[in-house]
Amino acid sequence: MKRPTHEGRQQACARKRRYCSQGDALDAALIAGVERHRTAYRCVLCGQWHLATKPARRT
Repeated sequence: MKRPTHEGRQQACARKRRYCSQGDALDAALIAGVERHRTAYRCVLCGQWHLATKPARRT
């Protein structure tokens, strides 16, 4: 799999919702009912918080 280019990362960032804090992002996931499937991370491009899908746990 090819690594995304800087331009590709910027486009992905622009498509995502931005949250001011990790708590705000996780609260949004809770309200949507998907908190168990999401994690929040600080974006290196915009400095805000985005939600990401947690990978499936391997047993």
